[in-house]
Amino acid sequence: MIDQLQPYRLLQEEDIKELQSSGYLLEHKKSGAKIVVLSNKDDNKVFSISFRTPPSDHTGVAHILEHSVLCGSRKFPAKDSFVELLKGSLNTFLNALTFSDKTVYPIASRNDKDFQNLMDVYLDAVLHPAIYDREETFLQEGWHYELQSEEGEITYNGVVYNEMKGVFSSAEDVVYKKTLNSLFPDTTYGNVSGGLPEHITDLTYQELLDFHTRYYHPSNSYIYLYGDMDVEQKLLWLDEAYLSDFDRGISVDSSIALQPPPPEHADIVVPYSAGSSEPEVDNSFLTYSAVIGTSLEQELSIAFKILQYALLDAPGAVLTQALLDKGIAGDVYGSFNDSMYQPVFTVTLKQSNLSSKETFLTTMNDVLKEIVKNGFDKKALLAGLNSQEFRHREADYGNMPKGLIYNFNALKSWLYDENAPFTYLQANEVYNRLRQKVDEGYFEQLVERYLLNNNHVSFVAGIPDHGLGERKEKELQDRLKALKESLNQEQLAEMVQKTIQLKAYQNEPSTREQQDCIPLLSKSDIKPQAPALHMKVKEADGIPLLHHSLYSNGIGYLKLLFDVKETPRHLLPYLGLLQHVLSFVDTKNYAFSELANEINLNSGGMAVRLKAFNHANDPSVYSAVLEFDIKVMYDKLGFAFSIIEEIIQTSNLDDSKRLLELVSQLKGQLQSSLISGGHVAGVRRSSAGHSPSAAFREETGGIAFYHWLEALHANFASRKEELSAGLKELMAFVFQPENLLVSYTSDENSYEGIEGLITSFARSLNSQKIEQKVPAFIPIQKREGIKTSSEVQYVVQTGNFRENGYSYTGALRVLEGILSLDYLWNQIRAKGGAYGCMAGFQRNGDSYFASYRDPNLEQSYKVYEEVPSYLRKFKADEQEMTRYIIGAIQKLDMPKTPRSEGEFALACYLSGVTEADLQQERDEVLAATAEDISGFAALTEKLLEQGHRCVIGNEHKIGQAAALFDSTLNLIQSHVTDGE
Repeated sequence: MIDQLQPYRLLQEEDIKELQSSGYLLEHKKSGAKIVVLSNKDDNKVFSISFRTPPSDHTGVAHILEHSVLCGSRKFPAKDSFVELLKGSLNTFLNALTFSDKTVYPIASRNDKDFQNLMDVYLDAVLHPAIYDREETFLQEGWHYELQSEEGEITYNGVVYNEMKGVFSSAEDVVYKKTLNSLFPDTTYGNVSGGLPEHITDLTYQELLDFHTRYYHPSNSYIYLYGDMDVEQKLLWLDEAYLSDFDRGISVDSSIALQPPPPEHADIVVPYSAGSSEPEVDNSFLTYSAVIGTSLEQELSIAFKILQYALLDAPGAVLTQALLDKGIAGDVYGSFNDSMYQPVFTVTLKQSNLSSKETFLTTMNDVLKEIVKNGFDKKALLAGLNSQEFRHREADYGNMPKGLIYNFNALKSWLYDENAPFTYLQANEVYNRLRQKVDEGYFEQLVERYLLNNNHVSFVAGIPDHGLGERKEKELQDRLKALKESLNQEQLAEMVQKTIQLKAYQNEPSTREQQDCIPLLSKSDIKPQAPALHMKVKEADGIPLLHHSLYSNGIGYLKLLFDVKETPRHLLPYLGLLQHVLSFVDTKNYAFSELANEINLNSGGMAVRLKAFNHANDPSVYSAVLEFDIKVMYDKLGFAFSIIEEIIQTSNLDDSKRLLELVSQLKGQLQSSLISGGHVAGVRRSSAGHSPSAAFREETGGIAFYHWLEALHANFASRKEELSAGLKELMAFVFQPENLLVSYTSDENSYEGIEGLITSFARSLNSQKIEQKVPAFIPIQKREGIKTSSEVQYVVQTGNFRENGYSYTGALRVLEGILSLDYLWNQIRAKGGAYGCMAGFQRNGDSYFASYRDPNLEQSYKVYEEVPSYLRKFKADEQEMTRYIIGAIQKLDMPKTPRSEGEFALACYLSGVTEADLQQERDEVLAATAEDISGFAALTEKLLEQGHRCVIGNEHKIGQAAALFDSTLNLIQSHVTDGE
């Protein structure tokens, strides 16, 4: 029994029915460590150890330390122990995260032995890291000077340094950083825990060690155990292996102080770096932010998420629509950050101008006063409440284990009140109370108190500055030039020697003895059988129906999919836009704002998405669908069909005002995602030169689509009729019965009745067949540089191995891990300083090499060019190959929710992948040898010879490397509007 474990003191015990868990709060007597246990039957077990780590400056010390402690420890001395775990673990989650006031080290696994191994490595890493003996870790992960020769130029490099250069290439991040600084001038939240690049280089190695000594002690730790495990055994092991080594004698003051409202409201204008082609007009960010109570007030936090929906997030939300109607922004959105002691609610105008400040603030004030006076639309509040509650009860967080989300939720209160770890784990009663309070004026009172009469607020505007990037780069070069001029010959020689020594350290692999310390599963721990596809192929009145019979806790996951592969070329960009129009415009029976509320009142939400699926064996064949995805309780299945029918049959595509709003919003959102996800955009753009499916994705959601959208937005007045006509033509072409496929995930008992609903729905569709001749795909080799204002690059090379006669084998999954976590990791991340790197080989032959937030450009391509040479020399014994094989299996065996089970089976169906194919792939992974890996040298050589390249990044870096490209262009282009 837990309460009888001698090393621990049981402080609380709670039956948490909502999570079907027994909750325990304990204290380790000797060390003072705080522990929460959630014991239940979930086999996806989670462990984490967190530390409260409030930064006192912008040097990013907490962030750099998070990276550094995972680079070897007392018991596991390999300098890349984290990477070794990534290579060869069955983990379902493995990472570390730096927040504004805490650092969290979580792991998850469904395998008992693997779970124990991961706990051991992580605890040793944080409590006994090798950083005290390895300054090289700080230099690699944080920052260092690089000087290749005494005649060369001094530069900065380092993984976190380059990561944060990438982060603060985003205007939104620049503005949010300044917002927190303005709201919390005297407390830790005013500092950037991730680090500002210009301050990261002020951090010393000794300061890093001091930070670890101060905060990484068990008395400052928050340990979390979740899932189906022998809790008593785990707690005794924690005591014996780690916690008993420490006394609570050390005094750790990591408390988070409350920031009182500053004497004056902050009113700040901050420049952000804009590319040379970016406009100055309609390109500013205006934000209004308010501090909302504390995170210990659970009901208040949940209520503000509902307010965010009703005020800002829902289509046609009252505040968003009022601001859009003023014509002062292309997009309006809100955020509520409650992962800190004092949560912050923010309203943001995007594609705006500083001159609109007064209109923004006055309009917002007028709308909020009107709400306080006359009340909210109750349907909007109830829809937001239902949406939040559905998500809480469903507990489906995609690829994130739900036990990890519960960990984050526990820390929302536990970190600030050590006796309140369970506050956010029980919410059903809160939702019940809030539902009653909808009619009691509660939400109107919150608006009055926290948004109208709050003194703890700030206004921050981010405005484009075309010269800022160049000035910052010149200041950096001048700083480094002055540094070099201040050094004598002996000091320069010492800096060159340090550069050489760091490279030598990075080039020297960990010894075999060090690597062998990392615990490793055996092949016998792996299930040889591939997971089954839960899918029965049926039909309803000629309409194909896939039923995924799974227990789904009363929730039906319905997808209505329309084949769009034969969409005529001239309509492809309209198809990319259509997914963002449907359910966001008026229909016959609902204004678009009412439609959103109706959907969220009667379901767990609906989305319209465009998807493409590669064929398993033929790169020239692919499937493309427009998907309506809705989740409902079983008794609401009829509603799902009827609301989708309403949208398809009666959507108003002639409302040019609304269409312009949607085009403006999508343009801003897509611009941000293309810049922040440059590796994804680059792979898609480069692959479009050789892959029909990638070309489809590029034309409907990539850079080509973005440029079409830019031109449409700039010339909307003259093209609005053309837009409406194109959307209508597309709707008639797509929504025909012969294009329909239905996928439904539910238990067997809820299947009855769906066939009749499908038959009725299909008869409502357009029965007039429209014939179109689709032009054949013509591959064009491209080597492109896409220029942005970013300070870093995303460097991509792609190709297709089937074009050279090679076929797919599961051993390519093993190759992915070897290249991504060994060769590319060492060359591009550790030595090159990029934040990320990856390789991929798909069934249809499409393949890629990519880097993420990379300070280099030409050098990364040289690394790619050496892949075949690396592979020819590749050697690995059975133990090393086992590690790589386990890492590959881990990706195949990620746990799936009922919803994701159905989605996976559907993807297999549309890709032509059978259970036999999945089993063959698994067999080939398990049988992969070092000889197989070295044999891929020729395959990668042919891939590289195809020469498909794309770089998205800094315009000056791309300009300097122009010889690498056939063409360069700006991501954000200048368009002349009508009448100019």
